[in-house]
Amino acid sequence: MAGLAVVAAGYFLWQRDLNKAFVIAALGAVAWFLNYRVQMKAITAAVDRDEQNEGDEQENENGFDEDQNN
Repeated sequence: MAGLAVVAAGYFLWQRDLNKAFVIAALGAVAWFLNYRVQMKAITAAVDRDEQNEGDEQENENGFDEDQNN
């Protein structure tokens, strides 16, 4: 999406329509930042899941298994 906005902004810049070029370039920048934000949220969620799974494995190794009845 952001790449298309850059191409469109370049076209309007070439046509000397600076207002449209600016608006489309700004929208492209916003689209890029939103895409980056979504990617970072997915990466941090995956890291959090991995850390939580490692913590669960350590508890199981120490004899604190949730499935065991005392």
